[in-house]
Amino acid sequence: YFLLCRHLNVKRVKLKSAPPQPAPIPEKSKGSRLFFRLSDLVSVRVKEEGWSYLVFTLRDCNMGVELPALHFHQGGSEVFLDCLRKYLLLTESTTDASLLQVSPHSRALSQSFENLLDDATFGLITKFSQDPVTTTLGGFSKVTNYLFDAFRGPDTVLLKERPVGEVADLLNEAIPGLDINQLEEPGFEVITRIDLGVLPEVRRREPVGAEEWNTNMDPEGRMRNISHLKQTIFKGGLCHVLRKEGWKFLLGYFPWESTLEERRSLTRRKTDEYFRMKLQWKSVSEEQEKRNSMFRDHRSLIEKDVNRTDRTNTFYEGQDNPGLILLHDVLMTYCMYDFDLGYVQGMSDLLSPILYVMEDEVDAFWCFVSFMDQMHQNFEEQMQGMKTQLIQLSTLLRLLDLSFWNYLVAQDSGHLYFCFRWLLIRFKRELSFPDVLRLWEVMWTGLPCQNFHLLVCCAILDSEKHQIMEKQYGFNEILKVCVLMFCLHVCADVILAVTISIIQHFTLRLLPDVITAVLSAVGRQLVDGNHGDLAGSIYTVATTPGGRQLVDG
Repeated sequence: YFLLCRHLNVKRVKLKSAPPQPAPIPEKSKGSRLFFRLSDLVSVRVKEEGWSYLVFTLRDCNMGVELPALHFHQGGSEVFLDCLRKYLLLTESTTDASLLQVSPHSRALSQSFENLLDDATFGLITKFSQDPVTTTLGGFSKVTNYLFDAFRGPDTVLLKERPVGEVADLLNEAIPGLDINQLEEPGFEVITRIDLGVLPEVRRREPVGAEEWNTNMDPEGRMRNISHLKQTIFKGGLCHVLRKEGWKFLLGYFPWESTLEERRSLTRRKTDEYFRMKLQWKSVSEEQEKRNSMFRDHRSLIEKDVNRTDRTNTFYEGQDNPGLILLHDVLMTYCMYDFDLGYVQGMSDLLSPILYVMEDEVDAFWCFVSFMDQMHQNFEEQMQGMKTQLIQLSTLLRLLDLSFWNYLVAQDSGHLYFCFRWLLIRFKRELSFPDVLRLWEVMWTGLPCQNFHLLVCCAILDSEKHQIMEKQYGFNEILKVCVLMFCLHVCADVILAVTISIIQHFTLRLLPDVITAVLSAVGRQLVDGNHGDLAGSIYTVATTPGGRQLVDG
């Protein structure tokens, strides 16, 4: 619940935030209080007649309920509206300058977090205790250094926190329909715990170079030995000079079997298509934009995100940087490509490394389209992709380390919300920029299973579990470690090594059906002898004279 009466020279007003429901009849109490839910607010009319007054309209089925005017005889109306904007997205009506309309809930949630980002005087824990739902969904998925600054800030003031159980209950409502304790398949299945024990050391090979790449190309430009080439990329990645070409294949923009001439023809067609879509939004007049609130909202959000995406990278740093202009234009063009999705916060972080590598807006756009085909469900309003992945990750973690999973449940962390940002933008904010490039190209090989990124999450949690359990971290400390501290020391090669070690354990065991389903059809090849040992073909396990296992490419 939010109380917005601070600094106001007006009768006390209490606004209650709750899931959308049919609006009740406004309740008056003792003649001095007015109660209504923020979710029921439709609009606010601002009037000036010597002093300011506001008129609130609530939804009530098909007819709005207009409340009595609130008069501000000694000022304070702007302060009140600023407070209100922390929880709702208010946009000026295109036909009536005095009318502020409330945008839908999903955009309001986004705007609420925007205001939190701009408030430098409060730390994350303060915000979390005040508004755990918004802070969790926004903070874990947001693409700025907000979390780092919030924890690091020397002037952070910790307010009296809500009981952990109450906070956890609110988090459970953050993604409706998420229940990690229920496997979404009929009947019951006993999942036997796999004790990882001492993980073998993994040696990663050198990145694929130009000479090795060219040996896998025939005279007409077709790629040969594709399966072997993907395995080689999985073992060591690509050298940077090859990424501009190699990523187009890994992302599916270029078919592996295409000739050089076919790829040139495809590029010409895609260039024409891109600039036709770009011209569509470029040619929108100011008058048209006034009548298209969705277009305005997308443009505004893109401009805000572009101005704070990877600004320490030389490709994007400084004012009026050409890289920023390209980032903006590609995202705006994507809104023309996918009208239904448009732009959602976080997408700029998925585009940034691709544009950095391609250095060309057309190639970057079509590679981004291919990447978004994989990531689309993460950004849909119902967040079905995020729900599914959190459920799958919980299932894997229970199998790999039941005691750790039980510990997280006991600390009200069993829903794994601290993994939200990892999954949403594929570890983009948890790794250094070069490590992001390496990890993404490894994942794009599709080896050794479709949901390899879930195993990466398990490897990350395995690397942090001893600290969490030995120091008996609670709910807030787990959030701090997994959202902030982890990104200060993680290395992509180390995490990949641990992930491959986990896969090696999988190859030696018959896994339950629910686990093979999580790992996808390709994952069944990890454990099915009829299809060969896929993971074993990627890495070879050897034992040193001292008994230590080494995994070598």
